Amino acid sequence: MKLDTRIDAFSKLGLLLQKYIDSPNTDSNFSQKLTNVIRKAELQNAWFTPIHVKNAISAWADALKKEKLTNWLSTYSHSNDNPQRTAVIMAGNIPLVGFHDFLSVLIIGDYFVGKLSSNDNLLLPFLAEELIDIEPKFSNRIEFTKDRLPQFDKVIATGSNNTARYFEYYFKDKPHIIRKNRNSVAVLEGNESKEQLKALGEDIFQYFGLGCRNVSKLFVPKGYDFDAFFEAMYAYRDVINHHKYANNYDYNKAVYLMSSVKLLDNAFLLLKEDLNFSSPIGTLFYEYYSDEEQLKSRLNQEQEHIQCIVGTHKFCEVDYGKAQHPTLTDYADGVDTIEFLIS
Repeated sequence: MKLDTRIDAFSKLGLLLQKYIDSPNTDSNFSQKLTNVIRKAELQNAWFTPIHVKNAISAWADALKKEKLTNWLSTYSHSNDNPQRTAVIMAGNIPLVGFHDFLSVLIIGDYFVGKLSSNDNLLLPFLAEELIDIEPKFSNRIEFTKDRLPQFDKVIATGSNNTARYFEYYFKDKPHIIRKNRNSVAVLEGNESKEQLKALGEDIFQYFGLGCRNVSKLFVPKGYDFDAFFEAMYAYRDVINHHKYANNYDYNKAVYLMSSVKLLDNAFLLLKEDLNFSSPIGTLFYEYYSDEEQLKSRLNQEQEHIQCIVGTHKFCEVDYGKAQHPTLTDYADGVDTIEFLIS
């Protein structure tokens, strides 16, 4: 199967997804099936609300445009005359979190062997079936397993810091990418507009903050006044109506109060001064800075814990509101997946 054929198939899948986003209530067979899968996904995992699943689908509908796929792959020079079997062990923290690996493996011509998370094992197999309907030549190139991985040549595995140690040992004899826990941060300067802070709220609350690209920590200048920040966050107050989020918020608040931890609280988000990066659900860590060069040095030292840096400062990588809208070249942990696959 030629590269053009693979690109064409994925772009047609993107068109189907875009039509669904534009008109989800149509009577088309695809629309009805996808709506049912989204309902089942929420029943299986309450974090996967329809609006969040549709946000993920919308992002991929945009990314799978033919010109974007072509431009993405045009920077690589390869001819895959000997396709290999690439195993992908996926996380399940946000909807379709493993789709980029699925796309990368198949688009360069390898065989995909996927081990899904129990938290997200419905959406990707459905899209894989639709891709096969579009291009039947993919039928013998896609395999999902619930058990031990079958034969494979290389592996991409995503998990916690603890499981990463297991992966490192288990896959030490295979070419591999092992991904660990990472979080994203935002750098505020104190002069942000209401619109910028509101956009930052999307980076914080999208997918309930469960993604590695969600902002889990703020760096703010010494003496920063949080009033404007909390005013902008008010637009996201309905998040507390989700029972799992509310339970986490209440639990973490109780733990902090029993430990006499100083908190800032707006009744749906806790702000805690903390040097760590990975804040619990319903909580956002913050840290003061007084010197930009020291802040830059600290962020450089902590690179292995940071997925992306949000803000408008010169060393920030992502603008407000764009953290959960990565492009095809925004590789997880900064490791070029395509380069790994074709090397």
